[in-house]
Amino acid sequence: MPRPPAPGTRERILGTASRLFYAHGVRGVGMNRIITEAGTGKNLLYLHFPTKDDLVAAYLERTRSWRAEAARRALEGAGEDPRAQLVAVVAEVARIADRPDFRGCAFRNYLAEFPDDEAPGPAAVAREHLAESRATIERLAGELDVADPAELAEELWLLVDGLYVQAAYRSREERVRGAEAAVALARRLVGLD
Repeated sequence: MPRPPAPGTRERILGTASRLFYAHGVRGVGMNRIITEAGTGKNLLYLHFPTKDDLVAAYLERTRSWRAEAARRALEGAGEDPRAQLVAVVAEVARIADRPDFRGCAFRNYLAEFPDDEAPGPAAVAREHLAESRATIERLAGELDVADPAELAEELWLLVDGLYVQAAYRSREERVRGAEAAVALARRLVGLD
């Protein structure tokens, strides 16, 4: 009779895979590397995650939960004013972009690696998260008395996209300047400045 896995094994595997996938991309990380770095056997990894897609989907779901909680806190901290909430959304992404280990958006990175992936699984998780994030901006823009809420939402979404994309080529100092400029522009777009 096989012995049961040690408590926390699934989380150790997922934590290791998440770190590696974010740092090196999904294609750049093989299952053998995850097995080695997590200090687990092949059978144990596949017991928890039968396929690499299952592991990648779990990584993106984990990131999705973390991002949703961070967004919720940012919105709550902004109070009831949708203008302040929209700025808070951009400021939260700017805060994330300021991290020394920032390598862009896990969801956008995945979709850039696998642009033609339409199957359920990791791509669906990534697309759903991005759609939910954009829907929040669209909903808040729709609460404002502006001539074209859809255009405002598009402009703010472009700021969010830009904050994530700049990780690919800008130094940390340049990202900080870009983040400050994005928040200032968001404030002007929603009429807080």
